[in-house]
Parts: sequence; C-alpha cells; structure tokens
Amino acid sequence: MWAPVIYEGSPTPVRAFLSIAPKISISANMSCVSIVASYGGTLQQILFFCSIASMILGALAAMAQTEVKRPLAHSSIGHVGYIRTGFSCGTLEGIQSLLIGIFIYASMMIDAFTIVPALRQTRVKYIADLGALAKTNPISAMTFSITMFSYGGIPPLAGFCSKFYLFFVALGCGAYFLAPVRVVTSVIGRWAAGRLP
Repeated sequence: MWAPVIYEGSPTPVRAFLSIAPKISISANMSCVSIVASYGGTLQQILFFCSIASMILGALAAMAQTEVKRPLAHSSIGHVGYIRTGFSCGTLEGIQSLLIGIFIYASMMIDAFTIVPALRQTRVKYIADLGALAKTNPISAMTFSITMFSYGGIPPLAGFCSKFYLFFVALGCGAYFLAPVRVVTSVIGRWAAGRLP
C-alpha cells in the first residue's frame, strides 16, 4: 500500500533505491535459504499463492492509475510475483530464472527512473501529458517507450525473455495452475504499461 505513495512523493534516487534494492536483497536471502534447506509442499503452495496474489494485485491496481509514477509502483508489485515464482519452484532452474528476472527488472527500473527527471522538467505528471513529450524531447520519449514495452513484456525485448523463462520454469516444476494466472496478469500488465508509451 505504501509503494505508490513513495513513488509519487519521494525524490528519484530514493524511488529507484526502494524499487530495486529490497527486491534484490530479499531474493538473495531467500535463494540462500532455498539452496541450504529444502522445503516441503506446504511452503511451496504458500509461496505460489503469494506469487499469484502479487501478480493479480499489481495488474489490477495498475489499470486504475492516471499518474505516470503510480503504474510503475503497481507494476513493481506484479513483478515481485513473477520473480517469486522462480524462487517458489525450489529448483536450480528456478533460482537461475529468479536471478535473470531480477537483473532485467533492475535494468528496466534504472532506465525508467533516469527518464523521470526529464519528465518532471517538462511538467509531465499524468499519463495524458506524455503525448507532448514526443514533441519536446523525442529521445526521452523513445527511450521511455522502449523501456515500458520491455516492462510490459512485448516479445523481442528483455522483459519478455524474463517472463518467458520464468513461465517455463514454473511449468517445469508442476505449477500448472499458475500458467493461466500469469498469462492473464501479463496481458493486463501489458495494457497498463502500454498506456505509458
């Protein structure tokens, strides 16, 4: 609940730090735990449920936002669910997919938050204001569009490769009920992130 407020009101370096550092730290710590200690089916089901809840909450909440920074916060919640599926599998492939997902997510967020100061200088606050950015700063508009398409998981970009790998790792560990949820939330997330470019 605090993420959209922090994304909206904090300076860009704080926002970038809070969007990337906790996810890397939690993923690293949980990966170390999963390597050292194996866990049973009950914990795996709890982790899958938390993953599904994060994906659904992030996708649905991002749809209703009108400001530029708030969909990034809600999509960040959804990305935690995607990345958590790699950890939930409890396999080496799951941890590899988690590390790839974290790296790609961090790269996309760093790129998005380097463009946000340019948006602030051009007085862009709402999604409807982004149409003027292509006229005032076309390079920032193109870079931001490519980043958001990758963030939404459009096929040739890195965000799609990350989601695709996490999807097949989840299928490989027998989480068949997770597949339709991931597909639906990815489509909703593409629509929410696709409004920004």
